[in-house]
Amino acid sequence: MDELTQIDRDGVKLNVFADGPADAPAIVFANSLGTDLRLWDGIIPLLPKGLRVIRYDMRGHGQSDVPAGPYTMGQLVSDAEAVCDAFALRDVLFVGLSVGGMVAQGLAIKRPDLVRALVLSNTAAKIGNKNLWQDRIDTVSSKGLDAMADEVMKRWFSPTFYASNAMLAWRDMLVATPINGYVGICHAIAGTDFYTPTSGLRIPTLGIAGSEDGATPPDLVRETIDLIPGSKFELMRRVGHLPCAENPVGYASLLNTFIQDIGHG
Repeated sequence: MDELTQIDRDGVKLNVFADGPADAPAIVFANSLGTDLRLWDGIIPLLPKGLRVIRYDMRGHGQSDVPAGPYTMGQLVSDAEAVCDAFALRDVLFVGLSVGGMVAQGLAIKRPDLVRALVLSNTAAKIGNKNLWQDRIDTVSSKGLDAMADEVMKRWFSPTFYASNAMLAWRDMLVATPINGYVGICHAIAGTDFYTPTSGLRIPTLGIAGSEDGATPPDLVRETIDLIPGSKFELMRRVGHLPCAENPVGYASLLNTFIQDIGHG
């Protein structure tokens, strides 16, 4: 059953979309900075039938509330926890892209009863540094997202996709992100270093990187995936930071193989 709802997490309403049988194995998706739950639209129809599929907008993004910032990674992890608890989920496969992948790591560390496996896509245990994020915060705060949107698109996408009309919808999604929400999550990323806690994880993990990713290059993604014993790393060619947007069929194929390998169905 498809269900669009809002849950309340300490006064912050989070927009959530759920579909599939309530008692089925669950897969939860977390979006990246500057996108919303529509990031996964091309993937959902390609997943195996019979899964409980949960997507949500991070605070400050999409149709979720935009509380005053700055945000912390602890708040973002607690938001994901609240989404899972609201649907009484256990043993989920959690798929996170970019900051969503950082949230995935944090949730797996905090709530091992919730997360049985991870897909860490175009992400890392630590992304950038405080100076980089402060520069981004200053630019967005003074000039707005439109002023830096083209630069972001070049980091997000391969040259071929960037030159296509398909890129424009993603540019529009970025520019529509509330400034306070974007800046709030920039602060959360800037303050996060999961290298030590992530190295303690012992659950099935798939890492996905894009060969043309200008935000989280493949070597950075691989470095994080290698922290987790037994993990698997996949490099998608000719795609950038949002491979699920550029090549949904290829991306879904990797997810579906992983779902089959771990018996999540």
